[in-house]
Amino acid sequence: MKRKAFAALLLGSSVLGYAGAAWAQDVTLTIESWRNDDLAIWQEQLIPAFEAKHPGIKINFAPSAPTEYNAALNAKLDAGSAGDLITCRPFDASLDLYDKGQLADLTDLPGMENFSDVAKSAWQTDDGSATFCVPMASVIHGFIYNADAFAELGITPPETEEEFFAVLDKIKQDGTYIPMAMGTKDLWEAATMGYQNVGPNYWKGEEGRLALIKGEQKLTDPQWVEPYATLAKWKDYLGDGFEAQSYPDSQNLFTLGRAAIFPAGSWEISVFNTQADFKMGAFAPPVKNAGDECYISDHNDIAIGLNAKSPNAEAARTFLSWVASPEFASIYANALPGFFSLSSTPVEMEDPLAKEFVSWRDKCHSTIRSTYQILSRGTPNLENETWVKSANVINGTQTPEEAAAELQDGLESWYEPAK
Repeated sequence: MKRKAFAALLLGSSVLGYAGAAWAQDVTLTIESWRNDDLAIWQEQLIPAFEAKHPGIKINFAPSAPTEYNAALNAKLDAGSAGDLITCRPFDASLDLYDKGQLADLTDLPGMENFSDVAKSAWQTDDGSATFCVPMASVIHGFIYNADAFAELGITPPETEEEFFAVLDKIKQDGTYIPMAMGTKDLWEAATMGYQNVGPNYWKGEEGRLALIKGEQKLTDPQWVEPYATLAKWKDYLGDGFEAQSYPDSQNLFTLGRAAIFPAGSWEISVFNTQADFKMGAFAPPVKNAGDECYISDHNDIAIGLNAKSPNAEAARTFLSWVASPEFASIYANALPGFFSLSSTPVEMEDPLAKEFVSWRDKCHSTIRSTYQILSRGTPNLENETWVKSANVINGTQTPEEAAAELQDGLESWYEPAK
């Protein structure tokens, strides 16, 4: 019944209302995005699928460089020159645009019922009363490994931290491979693929994250300091000169077969599939002790919203309803393995590595990165400070306790519940 009602609603608004007057000539919708690496997927798969069913609406996907996107988008929105559709970062960056009146309220958009409250949480007001972007995908953290190297060395994927470090020791003693490819030069890598990767098993995912927001836990509590103690041990396994190693350097070390393990986000899958000529596998962040419940960072990553000043709002809403559909979810998730649908309708994955990552949802509790919601609105910015502290701990220039104390002091300086 829901699908019939949804189809009828789209038919009424899109075809009957606009096939004549408003869409007598083609409407072209421009999408702003930071994802310039998936341009071909939009041009070859997504846009043709939409346009085939919606004559009269053309789509122009116009991405910016990821590092320039936020500044470029803000400038365009302020100048009134931004595209009709805005690709949304999760949480506060997009909430800020909504609060400024630059993103439209999409709460009543047909198709929004296809998403759970958790899926929508990254693009809602704090009280959940308004949703302003259609969820597209999440990314999951874990470790990708060279399966050929593991077979060669007689290694099986670890499940506990003790097994994890035993694996790293064995790879290091053999000497053929750098145990783990990660550098600290770019800072964010240390936090995103380090602290936020292994940390949820310590602070128990959403339980700890929400307690931190409420001020019921502090970053100096053991469950927030211990992940740094684990990261400090990584230093011995990252290879010579890791302090000067950039993120692309780390990717190359792994895909060229020189490193055995890559602390990863699932977004690496599509890139690694094209670059690595060896078989790959993945394992979830190891738990502290055998039998512990596991937690994974299953982070709401990307959504798409409507420029509140778009002159083509109705056509844009028709497109957004299609983005909310199972058809879009299936095309997108399989065209870009590692970006997992947030739709309540299950999507059958084809890529084996993506299947492995997404299977952890059935075994472990999902959470999002601890710094993204509310806690990075002030100065110092907790997310950016966590990058710096994570790198410092791995480099050995700060102890876990020193890093945690400085993070907590910074948070307390502007966030009342943390005091």
